[in-house]
Amino acid sequence: MFADLERHLNNTAAYAEIIGEKLDFSHSSLYNLVLSARLHDIGKSILKESILLKPGSLTEEEWAEIKKHPEIGCRIVQAMPGLSPIAEYILYHHERWDGKGYPRGLKGEKIPLISRIISIADSFDAMTSNRIYRKAMSREEAIAEIKRNAGTQFDPALVEICQEILINKILI
Repeated sequence: MFADLERHLNNTAAYAEIIGEKLDFSHSSLYNLVLSARLHDIGKSILKESILLKPGSLTEEEWAEIKKHPEIGCRIVQAMPGLSPIAEYILYHHERWDGKGYPRGLKGEKIPLISRIISIADSFDAMTSNRIYRKAMSREEAIAEIKRNAGTQFDPALVEICQEILINKILI
């Protein structure tokens, strides 16, 4: 489990970094983006392994537990010296452009840009990686899925910027 999680965090951070570079982020903003992406799922570290590794559908109770990980991650990061500035990016990485995300239901540009980037990078890596419950999508299929969700799940302007970057970036 931990090898898969480490690979996911590294891939998410790498995709996020490339997007941040494309957006001409300053050095400090790029640092915060990459660090936030590396730590975005830290809240999952205290969840039950039986939930995280469950091959089938989650129950409502299990899904409620999973949905707590951004808030848990935020609290963990806030407690780490020097990392409190990135806590909100971790908190909001599952918010949706249409306001139907969690944990706060933020909408549109109320969601920090770094969180919106992590959301796309996280989703792209999740879709293009094998999971216990499904096979990986191709890059093209994942980009098509992200494009289908532009304006609902994802920031549509970011999707436009990201599609070429993500299709061409090769990670191991």
